[in-house]
Amino acid sequence: MECKQNENLKNCTCTAVCSNKGICCECVAHHRENNELPGCFFTAQGEKTYNRSIENFIRLWQQKNHC
Repeated sequence: MECKQNENLKNCTCTAVCSNKGICCECVAHHRENNELPGCFFTAQGEKTYNRSIENFIRLWQQKNHC
């Protein structure tokens, strides 16, 4: 399968400087190895914290949805 890095970059919301930017399969694999989620899973405000932990994702989601 051909990587669509240039196309992916058009929609990438991650603000981190990273060699995986636009290479979604490698980005997901990297974060999965570290028990994290990629920045694109977070809201713009949540992504800017650079805290990619699953716990932070859940906390931010609960705050947003007032659970």
